[in-house]
Amino acid sequence: MKKILIADDNKQITTILSSYAKKEGLEPLVALDGAAAMELFQQQETEIVMVLLDVMMPKLDGFEVCRRLRQKSMVPIIMITARGEDYDKIMGLDIGADDYVIKPFSASEVMARVRAVLRRIQPQELASKNSLSMDNLFINLDKYQVQIAGEEVPLTKKEIELLWTLAKNNTKVFSRDNLLDSIWGIDYFGDSRTVDSHIKRLRAKLDKYEHAKWDIKTIWGVGYRFEVKS
Repeated sequence: MKKILIADDNKQITTILSSYAKKEGLEPLVALDGAAAMELFQQQETEIVMVLLDVMMPKLDGFEVCRRLRQKSMVPIIMITARGEDYDKIMGLDIGADDYVIKPFSASEVMARVRAVLRRIQPQELASKNSLSMDNLFINLDKYQVQIAGEEVPLTKKEIELLWTLAKNNTKVFSRDNLLDSIWGIDYFGDSRTVDSHIKRLRAKLDKYEHAKWDIKTIWGVGYRFEVKS
């Protein structure tokens, strides 16, 4: 059975989420602090398909656990937070979380988010080839690896997915809403500013490397396109 790691120091929350996870056909693994979450993940990494991660936990907070997980794995992560400030949401997404849920929440909502994230990654798991080369750019979506002229580019998960989506469909102009639906999913409650901020950071990182024959172009009033230059 596929497993879901639920990390929260509130036993009532972990009990409720565990019960709902079982209804989804997932075996829950429960950690009551960040250190225990890391230990469980290291022990059963190959079987864990999803991580629900509370931000405010003892020993290691959720942000630190997310950072450490992203150093070794691209397992889907949904942050659970009692803090609804935009800064906390953006930081969670920027360090590699796939989604976030704000307390108080309904367990059915959390499971809907779990299903949505798993649906988005399923085609990637089934695809036999998830790599492309274009001039000096190489993207491997299976390994979440981007290289320019053979040098690895340190990008976040969402930045890689944005670059992949644009480059793979380089004849298409994507609106901000298109990209929100494709990368964050139709269940995401953010707005188009999320796309703009991620594109800005992605460009800044790519611009540290020579890429004269391709670029991410803004189509004013529409959105973005991956441009291949002659």
